[in-house]
Amino acid sequence: MLIARSAVPCSLAVTLLLIPVPGRAQLPDSTRTRVDAVFSQWDRTDSPGCSLGISQDGRPVYSRGYGMSDLQHALAITPSSIFHVASISKEFAAYAVALLAADGRLTLDDDVRRYVPEVPDYGPRITIRNLIHHTSGLRDQWQLLAYAGWREDDVITEDDVLGIVARQRGVNFKPGDEWIYSNTGYTLLAVIVKRVSGQSLRDFAQARIFAPLGMRDTHFHDDHTMIVAGRTSAYQPRDGGGWSISIPVFDTYGATSLFTTSGDLLKWMANLDHPIVGTSALVAAAQTSAVLNDGTSTGYGYGLTVNRYRGLQAVGHGGADAGYRAHVERYPERGIAVAVLCNASIAVPSVLLRRVTDVLLGAAAPRQEASIDTVMRPVAVAARQRWVGIYRDTLSQQVMRIRLTNDTLRLSDGRMLATTSDTSARIGTGASALVLRSAGGVVTAVQQIPRSTRDLVFRREAEFTPDRAALAAFAGTYESDELDVRYTLAVTDSGLVLRHRKLGELVMVPTWRDAFTVNYNFFSQFTRDRSGKVTGFTINDGRVRGVRFDRVK
Repeated sequence: MLIARSAVPCSLAVTLLLIPVPGRAQLPDSTRTRVDAVFSQWDRTDSPGCSLGISQDGRPVYSRGYGMSDLQHALAITPSSIFHVASISKEFAAYAVALLAADGRLTLDDDVRRYVPEVPDYGPRITIRNLIHHTSGLRDQWQLLAYAGWREDDVITEDDVLGIVARQRGVNFKPGDEWIYSNTGYTLLAVIVKRVSGQSLRDFAQARIFAPLGMRDTHFHDDHTMIVAGRTSAYQPRDGGGWSISIPVFDTYGATSLFTTSGDLLKWMANLDHPIVGTSALVAAAQTSAVLNDGTSTGYGYGLTVNRYRGLQAVGHGGADAGYRAHVERYPERGIAVAVLCNASIAVPSVLLRRVTDVLLGAAAPRQEASIDTVMRPVAVAARQRWVGIYRDTLSQQVMRIRLTNDTLRLSDGRMLATTSDTSARIGTGASALVLRSAGGVVTAVQQIPRSTRDLVFRREAEFTPDRAALAAFAGTYESDELDVRYTLAVTDSGLVLRHRKLGELVMVPTWRDAFTVNYNFFSQFTRDRSGKVTGFTINDGRVRGVRFDRVK
């Protein structure tokens, strides 16, 4: 196992931790065996898998591939296999902008509109720092494009994102008031790099970050048709068994589209300990949590989450696009960094990474204490029935519907609600669990890995059960200038349905008065005039609030 560097003199620690091998260092055989066991599910020739890299004090000590890079051509994953790592891209986009600030070309407190005038003037200014820290309030690009009719396999360009950003007439919140993940902000960072430096983010990052660090297999991918030697394919399970190819089609980057290897990411992690690119002050700022207007810490730096695990500082980020999943994390107090890159949509690299970390730490760090009761306990039917209903968090506009089916509490998407007492329950397990506590019709939800800086407070709503005649009041055609799209709503035997030429036909499920959920992803709140006639609706979800649709007369 890896041992704390402070426990023994450095030279002795190296002797204990590593097996001398000409030209490189290795983990002991017993440790490698336990690490490999973490990936046993993926270590096969008929499924996609993962690439693993581990470093100690900036030196690689173990790397291995598990599973297949390309199922069609029977190519195995190796440590040099190249993956699309989705949102891990963000730390490099943020760092590129920070380097421009260090050059004196801009400041992080500049108004975004100085460089991207396409962003509408919403009153309070949005700064570059707001983009980096996800505190801008800008609606998320992926949701907006999806509502506008983009399919998952449609090519998405930087101009597409700029076009839809320019159409927005509102934001989710006042800049700095909240923390909500916004991919839009990071696409705009890429635009800012290009307009300030005269180089694309791809070229700038290559010259200023990747080349100096020796990240030879890393680049920002700005052309989905470009051939990349050693690139993995990605997959998702196919109904009935087997795998389907699932590769994102992006010609936009900053928020995503970094191609890299597990080994190259370890070189980047080493730079955060001993900077080659940037100063010590810059890397310290990159790993410092942002603070909201009210002084609340967000746990997010420059595209890096700043967390703790087993009593240790844990700095890293994850990513997920189409069939790709990735996570990288370092523990500076132990000099450990781990990268796990996978090409299967059902892989959970954050969990795999932490299991590897547990092997490496052994007893050299305290065990992770569960902050919640994770033991499922059966409760009386009456107690379970008290959970049933529809709830809404009025700030984030997230909706939760709980049903009791065959004596089991479930959410609309099928996830089980596991009771831990008459008034507490959880969704999921481990660090990603959503913990619920119920009292008087109010359910407080605490996310173990927060996607916001506050608890979600879900209040019970009176259930809305319109008959066919009542549903007819909502039928009609609606347009959104913000999305440049038109929806048709009609009443069928399935109820109220939303129709669009590319989205197909989506059933709108009644929730509370004049509100409907669609595909468990978002809800629409209808508005009426003084006579009671329906005039339009707004779309709301976790990353988009208040997108307006008006009824066509």
